[in-house]
Amino acid sequence: MIVGIDIQNYLPHRAPMLMVDLILDIDANFVKTIFFIQEDNIFVDKNIFTEAGLIENTAQTCSAIVGKKYFFEDDGTENENVSVIGFISSLKNVKIYSLPKVNDTITTKATLVSKFVGDDYTLCTMSCESLLEDQILLECEINLFIQKTISAAT
Repeated sequence: MIVGIDIQNYLPHRAPMLMVDLILDIDANFVKTIFFIQEDNIFVDKNIFTEAGLIENTAQTCSAIVGKKYFFEDDGTENENVSVIGFISSLKNVKIYSLPKVNDTITTKATLVSKFVGDDYTLCTMSCESLLEDQILLECEINLFIQKTISAAT
């Protein structure tokens, strides 16, 4: 188990689009993250973190598993000058039960269902849930497309 990893080591996202603070647990098939919702977050409306924010948080959580392939070698050494792009290709069975508020910390968990790896891209399906303490906020299945791009430094 890996504890307290900065998500920026696994994603190209930066503020104001970064919707995950830390990875609490990650392996080849599972990831768990946390995110503290601040008042100035672009997905906050009237002190409520919107549906779009929950979905973006979920997508970024899922991307950490796939992003790991591009940002780190199998032995754990970091790849430098790596650039990736990613897209949500589909959302399935989305259920949003409740929306968190400003100053809440949500936990998001994702489990790999399937993955196809090409030369410079990965397609994957993940089963996801977001929670506020023990309350389930969101459940869904998400399909992601992640592709390595040519870096200007290479």
